[in-house]
Amino acid sequence: MIIVTTENIPNYHVREVRGPCFGAVVHSRGAVGNLTAGLRSLMGGEINEYSQLIEQARSQAIDRMAQNAAQLGANAIVMMRFDTADTDQSMMGVVAYGTAVIVDAR
Repeated sequence: MIIVTTENIPNYHVREVRGPCFGAVVHSRGAVGNLTAGLRSLMGGEINEYSQLIEQARSQAIDRMAQNAAQLGANAIVMMRFDTADTDQSMMGVVAYGTAVIVDAR
């Protein structure tokens, strides 16, 4: 599955638009992660526990979006974007979305 953030894919022609595709993930930060991150936040700098959490969530969201596009019969996704939200103090959601398309090599 080709996934790009651009409208076009170099050396490919969009033959058909299959529609929007999505992949959503909600992760809990967990009590231990929150405690560790809280202690690190007192000192400043990057909070590795949260960085790892968001990277895992983004990766899972992309995988789910690609599965959704494949179910639509697409072989590529254009205009891919992310959206994130905190559902509350302990949960974070990530949505990957784009347009599922069928492309042919030129």
